[in-house]
Amino acid sequence: MSQVYLTTQELAERIKYDVRTIRERLKDSVLLEGVHYIRPFGGRKILYIWDVIEQDMIGHSTNYVFSVPMAGGGVCRG
Repeated sequence: MSQVYLTTQELAERIKYDVRTIRERLKDSVLLEGVHYIRPFGGRKILYIWDVIEQDMIGHSTNYVFSVPMAGGGVCRG
């Protein structure tokens, strides 16, 4: 299994977001632990799984043309 793991700084550089935005707004609302990121060895360090994040970004931008952003950060696809 060969996956690319990124630190928060590396992810920020790839997706052109500020590190603080990832930590405060995306983590645990859009980026979920166990799906998009892991904490290796139960520590504090967070490693993001690039393949899953990239797949979700592409999937969400092409599959849901008619979506309404919600106040809590979610999206209504109706």
